[in-house]
Amino acid sequence: ATRTKSADVERADSGIGQMPIRKWRNRASETLSSLQAWEAHRPCTDCGERDLPVETDVQNCNQRRADLCEKCRKRRTERKESVLEFVNTEASYGEDLRIIKEEFYLPMQAAGLLSQEQLQGIFSNIQELIDLNESFLEILQEEIGQAFDQGDDDLMTVCIGEIFLEFVNMLPAFQTYCLQQSSSVNMLNALEKEKELLRIFLNVSQNDNTALRRMNLRSFLMAPLQRVTKYPLLLSRIIKATTEYHPDHGSLREAKSRIESHLEHINMKTKQEGNTWTLRSFRQDSKKKREVINIEMRETALKTVGWLREETRFVMEGSLQLAQPPDGQWVKKGSKTLKFQNMQVLLLVNMKRVSESSLESAEPGPVKDAVLVLIRDKNNGKFHLLREPLRLSNCIVSTDPDCDDTFELIEIRREAFVFRDSDRARTHHWFRQIRRYSRELGSWKKRRNALPNIMISTPHTRP
Repeated sequence: ATRTKSADVERADSGIGQMPIRKWRNRASETLSSLQAWEAHRPCTDCGERDLPVETDVQNCNQRRADLCEKCRKRRTERKESVLEFVNTEASYGEDLRIIKEEFYLPMQAAGLLSQEQLQGIFSNIQELIDLNESFLEILQEEIGQAFDQGDDDLMTVCIGEIFLEFVNMLPAFQTYCLQQSSSVNMLNALEKEKELLRIFLNVSQNDNTALRRMNLRSFLMAPLQRVTKYPLLLSRIIKATTEYHPDHGSLREAKSRIESHLEHINMKTKQEGNTWTLRSFRQDSKKKREVINIEMRETALKTVGWLREETRFVMEGSLQLAQPPDGQWVKKGSKTLKFQNMQVLLLVNMKRVSESSLESAEPGPVKDAVLVLIRDKNNGKFHLLREPLRLSNCIVSTDPDCDDTFELIEIRREAFVFRDSDRARTHHWFRQIRRYSRELGSWKKRRNALPNIMISTPHTRP
């Protein structure tokens, strides 16, 4: 028989037999089903869980919003509503401030019902609050509009916490207003009894001016107090609806902590001034208590140096041990021979303004000045300065390998100070920061490569 060539053989099967074909087809069908099941139960993009409902319709699967589970979908809706509530209530608060100015302050000023001192006593720093609200609200509305323009209907790209921290300087303005509220109301009551024209104006305005919603001046003057105490509640709602993986989660928590600390500080100052009223009280913990103390120290430091708040940056602050060596031989004897005392130290830097608007978000300008403020621990409920601030432009900072747990600061032709922290690494960090600004600002640095013995006559000085 003639042998048939292999190339001439025409096979009817795939070459792998019927049984392998059936197994392969079954396995392919199982794989396809697994892929479809995985697609239906794709992990939620927010929480990573696989609790999505099974979708049999491919079109419904494609319409599923960003592969979110039902819980996260609801959370996003709640977060969007909380963000919009924050912005809308800020706008309503701004409208109340505008009414105070345009419906009360300006008409009373134009009619000569009260003197400028009396107007200042009643309305306090209302113009500062108006300016802050307008700037804050403008940024918030821009962020909302930009999110919608980019197709972010859930407002997930809007970071309320970061924006709030950028405008944290508005909190001292609230404090100024709140602390004067009691005296403002007392002055208004006394003037209303004394001046009949003022009493008539306030009554007519309340009854006939539709913009006032039949509210009197005292109700509107409470708006800043009500607003500042509402911030923690609004921020808490946004935090609750924001997943911990969101980039704004940490900023939201910090913003809430900062505003609560300021409210506790306002309550403390109110009690010190003998007023009976207080703002809403919040749970005190050790972190908030420390922050309240820090706020008070910063205020003391700002009053001492006389700088504008928006031009001031607090680089470092905290407790340090301080000693004043009687001579330059303490290094040979060791730091154990020095008598240290605990001191609160703040490193302040005065930055040049890069624009007319102090709230404009921009890179900080060059450093104009830097000081160290030394504050004794609280005595009788108040902080006391050890001495006038140390201007780093007139100081030289040095360290010695034999005493690496301390550093020395020498004020030109005056005193010498030795500092240390209980933590050696933190001592080195303080040293690097202080030396940096001392070198940047010191006028002596331009002479002989900044050799300190050119400017200082003391024999114990070390470069």
